[in-house]
Amino acid sequence: MTPLGTQIAAQIEAGGPITLAEYMSLCLMHPEHGYYATRDPFGAAGDFITAPEISQMFGELVGLSLAQAWLDQGAPERFALVELGPGRGTLMADVVRATRGVPGFAEAAQVHLIEASPALRMLQQSRVVKSTHHTGLVSVPDLPIFAIANEFFDALPIRQFERRGAGWCERRVGLTGGVLGFGLGAPGPVAALDHRLQDTRDGDVVELATIAADVAGPLGKRIAAHGGAALLIDYGDWRSLGDTFQALRGHEAVDPFAAPGQADLTTHVDFEALALAAAPARHTRLTPQGVFLERLGITARAEALAATLSGAALEAHIAAHRRLTHPSEMGTLFKVMGLYPEGTTPPPGLEP
Repeated sequence: MTPLGTQIAAQIEAGGPITLAEYMSLCLMHPEHGYYATRDPFGAAGDFITAPEISQMFGELVGLSLAQAWLDQGAPERFALVELGPGRGTLMADVVRATRGVPGFAEAAQVHLIEASPALRMLQQSRVVKSTHHTGLVSVPDLPIFAIANEFFDALPIRQFERRGAGWCERRVGLTGGVLGFGLGAPGPVAALDHRLQDTRDGDVVELATIAADVAGPLGKRIAAHGGAALLIDYGDWRSLGDTFQALRGHEAVDPFAAPGQADLTTHVDFEALALAAAPARHTRLTPQGVFLERLGITARAEALAATLSGAALEAHIAAHRRLTHPSEMGTLFKVMGLYPEGTTPPPGLEP
């Protein structure tokens, strides 16, 4: 067992089983042994590759969508350009570069990065020099906010509940024979899941993303009050149903209880919960990432870049375009939802 696993086991022995949210929080953000707190997990040498690391085209088009949203809202003379969970800083660096040609955008933008990991903050600062770090939205100035959250919400801790009659049993992390794993708590009502009694059956698992809603709520209120827009990009669907808890290590799925602190833990995003939490900001339809990028002109951009490439570089470029957009790769698995104020138009690439 890993050092963090030993600590978690001791905590469970002393106080009983813990929620999945507690387990995920410890594994991902423990200050000494947490996955994100201690390493750079991105890229070919890490455990997974995100869209900005696949191709510059992703960040360019995301940036231009936000820039057009800024123009559509009257080009406010000062605004907060925010990324939640900026990874290595690649996405924001591409956004800043791609939007330099939009008159007035760079001068009006104040770049703010929401990041809890000290290790990742150092990487981000080296790539996005003129930026300010925060641990949450609360310290970002009260300005119009144009925000990006790419593969951010999937890493936030969730709780899981299994339906039993008219109630729910929480799936909790405990010890059996010294091995970490799931067990079930006693059945009972869960007010936050009352509406899910209409579309679930006995044995169905529903995931409750309270922390994600706590982030989407202030973001939506800021957009509704001060103007702006947000692009939420992640894998998931409109409504949670089923166990989507998973672990990745070395680009492969692994047992999420086998090596606490040494694997990435994620779940599929419940976009309906984010949309409800973000009210009174309006939300767009959920759109597949491939459709979103095609509407923004990724194929034309890919062709323009391809004209300067040959050999292995051209092959890699074509593969990157396919990976971002094709239905059998990221094109359908990943979804995009926009947030925007009442009385304005959605960010380009999305529909009301």
